[in-house]
Amino acid sequence: MSIEYGPRPLRITLTALVVLVLGGLMAVGGGYLAILGGSWYYLIAGIGLLVVAGLLFARRRAAIWLYAVLLLATLVWALYEVSFDWWQLAPRIDLWCILGLWLILPFVNRYVSDRLVWRDGASGLLGLGLLAGALMAAYSLAQDYHSITGEFSDAQMQGLDPQGQAGRSESEWPSYGGSEQGDRYSTADLITPENVGKLEKAWEYHTGDLPGPNDPGEFTYEVTPLKVGNSLYICTPHSIAIALDADTGEERWRYDPNINRDAKYYQHMTCRGLAFHDATRYAAAVSTTGQPDQPAARCERRLFLPTNDATLIALDVEDGKPCEDFGDSGVVDLKVGLGDGALGVYLPTSPPVVTEKLVIVGGSVTDNGSVDSPGGVIRAYDVRNGRLIWNFDPGNPDATEPLPPGETYTRSTPNWWTTATADESLGLVYIPTGNQTPDQWAEPRTPQSERFTDTLVALDLATGKVRWEFQTVHHDLWDRDLPSQPTLVDIDGPQGKVPAIIQPTKRGDLYVLDRRTGEPIVPVDEFSVPQGTDYGDFTAPTQPASALSYAPDEPLYEKDMWGGTPLDQMMCRIQFRKLRYDGDFTPPSQKGSLIYPGNVGTFNWPSVAVDPSRQLLFGAPNYLAFVSTMVKRSEVDPDERSGGGETGLQPNLGAPYMVRLEPFLSVLGLPCQTPPWGFVTAVDLRTMKKVWMHKNGTSRDSAPLGIPFPVGTPALGGPIVTAGGVAFMSGTLDYYLRAYDLQTGEELWKARLPAGGQATPMTYVSEKTGKQYVVQMAGGHGSFGTKIGDSVVAWTLDEDAQ
Repeated sequence: MSIEYGPRPLRITLTALVVLVLGGLMAVGGGYLAILGGSWYYLIAGIGLLVVAGLLFARRRAAIWLYAVLLLATLVWALYEVSFDWWQLAPRIDLWCILGLWLILPFVNRYVSDRLVWRDGASGLLGLGLLAGALMAAYSLAQDYHSITGEFSDAQMQGLDPQGQAGRSESEWPSYGGSEQGDRYSTADLITPENVGKLEKAWEYHTGDLPGPNDPGEFTYEVTPLKVGNSLYICTPHSIAIALDADTGEERWRYDPNINRDAKYYQHMTCRGLAFHDATRYAAAVSTTGQPDQPAARCERRLFLPTNDATLIALDVEDGKPCEDFGDSGVVDLKVGLGDGALGVYLPTSPPVVTEKLVIVGGSVTDNGSVDSPGGVIRAYDVRNGRLIWNFDPGNPDATEPLPPGETYTRSTPNWWTTATADESLGLVYIPTGNQTPDQWAEPRTPQSERFTDTLVALDLATGKVRWEFQTVHHDLWDRDLPSQPTLVDIDGPQGKVPAIIQPTKRGDLYVLDRRTGEPIVPVDEFSVPQGTDYGDFTAPTQPASALSYAPDEPLYEKDMWGGTPLDQMMCRIQFRKLRYDGDFTPPSQKGSLIYPGNVGTFNWPSVAVDPSRQLLFGAPNYLAFVSTMVKRSEVDPDERSGGGETGLQPNLGAPYMVRLEPFLSVLGLPCQTPPWGFVTAVDLRTMKKVWMHKNGTSRDSAPLGIPFPVGTPALGGPIVTAGGVAFMSGTLDYYLRAYDLQTGEELWKARLPAGGQATPMTYVSEKTGKQYVVQMAGGHGSFGTKIGDSVVAWTLDEDAQ
C-alpha cells in the first residue's frame, strides 16, 4: 500500500540541484577529456547524473534505479582500471558512495516518488552497490601494506664488531655525513629496536634565527649538527655559527658574521653544516715522541663556516672567534675570480670538504637566473692559512694552478652545490656536479660544460687534476644534477673487499663504482629516450641507467592520476592529456612537459645512509612529477620576468625562452599522481638487492583537520643508521622524527617536532653521562611548505632503559 505525498520537499530539490551541478561538471569535463583521447567514463557518468537530476526534480523512482546502476557500473570500471589499489580506488568511488548513502536514507529515499515508497527493488539495488563499495574499500585497505616486503637475516643484522670500524668514535659526529666516508653511520649501539620506544626529550634549544623581510622564499634549516668533544656545532640560515653543550643544549658561544642582508638572494637562504679540522689528530698520527698530550693551541681545532654572502670563515672550536691566521683575519672571500654578479647568486650552502692539508669549497649558482652567471669553480685552500692551492675550473679543467689576481674563472659552467667526499688514502676528492644554468636552455653550453654536467668527478687532492669522471645524464634538460653526497664503503665481494663509492641521483639510480677508477661495480647500461624539442634544442639519443635503481618501474598513465574526488581526479586526467609525456626524459616543451621523476628527484641532498658493518644501505626515495614549460620571452608580460625561487616562472636572462616550473598538482593542491609519494627502503650491498620498501609519512600536517592518512609523503631530510640496528629519519611533510628497525623497516617510534624537520639527524654517546642522544633540527623549509621554526631537539633513553 502506498500513500500519496504533496509538493516536492526542499531536500529533494536541493539534492537534485547538487546532482545537476555534479553531472554538468562531469559531462563538460568528461567531454573535453574524451576529445583529448582520454577515458569516456566521465562523460557517460556525467550524462547519467544529469538524467538522475531530472528524474529527482520529477520525483520519479527511476532516479534511484538509475543511480544504483551508475554506482555499480562505476565500481566495475574502477576495478578494471586500478583493481584493489586503495589510494587509486578511493577517489573514483568516494563521492558517489557518499551521494548513494544520502539517497538511501529514509527521509530522502521515500520522497523520490509521489507516493511513500521505500525498501523496494531500487533501494535494494542501491544498497547492493553501497555494500559492494564498502567491501571493495575494506579489501583494498587490507591490501594497502607494503610495496616490497622482506627482512635481513639475523646473520646480516649482527654484522661485525662496530668498534672495529677504524677511526670511529661513538661519542662524536665530526663530519656532515657522520664520518669522512659520508655514510651517516654511528657506532653508538645503546639504542636498540627493543628499547627505542623509551626515548624521551632531553632538551630543546632555540636559535632565534627566523626569516627576515628581504629573505627568499626558500628559507631553510637543513643543518646537521657536528659533535666534537662535549659540544655540538650548528649554523643557521643567516650563517650564524652556534656551539651548544651536548648534554644540556645550553649555548656556549655564538658567532654572527653579519652577512649582507641587503643583497638580493634569489633562491636559497640556508646553511647545511659546518666542517671540522683537527690538526692535533694528524700530528698524533705522525708523532713518535711518546710525549704526553699537550693542550691544543688556539685554532688547532677549527670549524669552517660557509656564508650565504660567499665567504669562508675559520673559527676556533673553543670560543667561536675567527682564526686570524686564515685568509684575511679568518675570512676568505669566495667572490674573488667569479666576476660580476656573484653576490646573492653564488651561494656556498653546503659544508666544504676538509682533509689534512686542504679545505675544498664549491657553491650553488642560482638555477635559471641568467645565461651569464658566475662559474662553478672548485677551489682548494690551505687549511691553515687560507692560501689558494689549486682551482678546478670546469671550463678550463687542465689549468688547475691558482688563478692569477685580476683574472676570472670561466663563466656559466656546471657547479658543485651539495656535499662532496674525500678519500685521503687514495688522494682523491669526489665532486658531484650539477648543470650549467639555465637548466632547460642548453644552447650556450660548451663541450667542456657538457663533459662535466651531472658528473661524479674524482680530482687529485694534490693538484686538482681530473683522475676519472663518470657522467650520469647526457645533455641535461631536466635539472637532474647530482644532489647527494657520495658515500664511500668497502663492499664485500667474491675476492674480498672492494673500495666502492655510491652516488644517488635525482632519477633514482644508485651508481656503485670502484672509487679507485670510476668503473661500475653494478652494471650500467644506456637506454633510448624520447627525442626532439619544439624550441630549437636537441636531446641525447640515450641515457645511462644503473642496474641498482629506484627509478619508477613504469611510466605514468592516465589511470594513475589522482585527486580527493572524481572531479579533481578528472581535472588531473585532463592536465595529463594536455601535457607532452613520452616517459622518462621527456624533453621540456612549449605546451608543457610532464617530468617524472621531477626536479626534487627520487634522491636529493639528504643522500643515503650505509652501515659498513652490516653491508646495508638505507634510503628514502621520493616520487613527485613536475611540469616544465618553455615560454617565449617575447610573449611574457615584463612584470612577470623577475624570477625567484625554484618554482614558478624562471627568468633565464639572456635566453629567448623562460621556463615555468611547477609541481604537478590538482586544483585542490594535491599531487595529481597517485600516492605513495615517499618510502623508506633498504638494499643488501652484498647482493645489490632491495630487501624491503615501505611507505613513509602521513598527511597529518597537510590534510584538512589534520587527518593522518598513511599515504607515504615526500621527505626532504636524510637518514642515519646506527650499530644498534636502528635508523632515524625526519624530513616528511608531517612533523615527526621516526625510528625504524633496520632489519624489517618497521616504524618503532616517533616523536612530534615543533616545526618541519627538513634536516638530517645525528647521534652520539655523551662522554660525561654515557647516554646516547639523538638530535634533530626542526626549522622547516620554505619551498617544501612546512612550518618554519628554530628548534634543535635532543632525545635520550629514560632512566629505566639506560
